[in-house]
Amino acid sequence: MTIDYTHVDKKQLAKDIDNIRATIGKPTEEDFKHLKKMELWGRLCALLGYATAWLLPFNPISALLISIANVGRWANVTHPILHKAYDKVPNIPKRYTSKSFAKGWRRIIDWLDWIDPKAWEVEHNKMHHYHLGERDDPDNIEHNMEWLRTSKLPMWLRYVIVIVFAAIWKIAYYAPNTLKILGNAELRKQGQAEHDTFIRADAWNPFAKDGYNLWFKFYLPYFIFRFIFIPLLFLPLGVEASLNVLYTSILAEIFANFHSFLVIIPNHSAADIYQFDEPAESKGEFYLRQIIGTVNYNTGTNIIDYFHGWLNYQIEHHLFPYLPLSQYQKMQPYVKDICAKHNLPYRQENVFKRLLMTLDLMVGKTSLLLIKKA
Repeated sequence: MTIDYTHVDKKQLAKDIDNIRATIGKPTEEDFKHLKKMELWGRLCALLGYATAWLLPFNPISALLISIANVGRWANVTHPILHKAYDKVPNIPKRYTSKSFAKGWRRIIDWLDWIDPKAWEVEHNKMHHYHLGERDDPDNIEHNMEWLRTSKLPMWLRYVIVIVFAAIWKIAYYAPNTLKILGNAELRKQGQAEHDTFIRADAWNPFAKDGYNLWFKFYLPYFIFRFIFIPLLFLPLGVEASLNVLYTSILAEIFANFHSFLVIIPNHSAADIYQFDEPAESKGEFYLRQIIGTVNYNTGTNIIDYFHGWLNYQIEHHLFPYLPLSQYQKMQPYVKDICAKHNLPYRQENVFKRLLMTLDLMVGKTSLLLIKKA
C-alpha cells in the first residue's frame, strides 16, 4: 500500500519540533540522578537474582530478576549514555559519558554483553536512527525477514521459527549484524565493496578475521563471565549450588532475549508503520518519518518505563535521540500536541498487542506501508 504525505507542511513541522527542545531545556544534574536511580534498580535486581539463584535449578524468579537487570543495563543505561544523553550534564563523572562508557577495558565493568559497544553505536545510533525505514536501515524487519516471509513453509512453522529466534536473537542476530555494519563502515572509508549479509562463512568462522572477532572478543568473554565465572563463585556452597546458578543463568539469558525482543522489535514493525524508498531530503521530512515510522507503548511511571527500557517513548527518542531518559516523560505531551496540529498519527498501544502485529509482519502475513514522495 502506498501513502501520499504531501499535505504535511514539513518546514512548519521542523520548527514546531525544534521548539520542543528549547522548551525542555538542557540536561541537568537531576537527569543524571534519575539515570543513577535506574542503574541502581538494575543492580538490585541482579544482586537479588544471584543471591537466590543457587537455591533451585532453573529458578524462574531468580532468572527473571537477572534478566530484568540484563535488559535494564542495555536499555536504561547503555542506550542513553552511548547516545551522548548525559555528556553535557555539568560535572558528570567521565565514566558516564559516551567517550568513556564501555570503551576499552571498561566494557567489562560497564556493559559486557554479546554485542560490541562500538559496533552497536554505528549500527544503532547512526545507521538505524538516520536511515529509519529505508533499505539501509539495518533493523528493517520486513527486509531482514524476507527469506521467511517469502518461503513456502507453512504459516504455523514460520511463527515457531520466529519464537525460537526471539529466544536467541542477541547472539544470533545483533552480535554478528552489528559487527557487519561496523565492518561496512570501515570498508566504505577505504573505498571497498561492502558485505551484503552477515550470514556468510567468514562471519562465523573463528579462523577468519570477522569470525575471530565475533568469537574471541565478544562471544567467549561474555560466555565465560556469565556461564563459568559467576557459577564458580557459588562453588563454596557446593557443586549443586554452582550448577543451579548455571542453569538459572541460562534461563535468565533466554528471558533477557525474549524481553529485549519484546520491547525493541515492535517499535518500527507492523502493518500500520511506514517505510521509505528514498532518503529524507529535509529536517522536516526527517522528523515526519520518525513519527510515522515509529510506535510508542504504554507510558506513565518510572516503573512502567523501566520495564519497557524507556522504548515506550520511541517516537520522542527518535526525534531527539540524545536526550536523558527523564526528559522524554516531559516531552511527550508536546509531541502529541504537534502530531494533532499536523494531523499526524501518534501511535501508542500495549506492547503485547504490538508484538502480535510484529509477528504477523515477520512471517509475511502483513507488510509495512510505503510512503509516496512529493
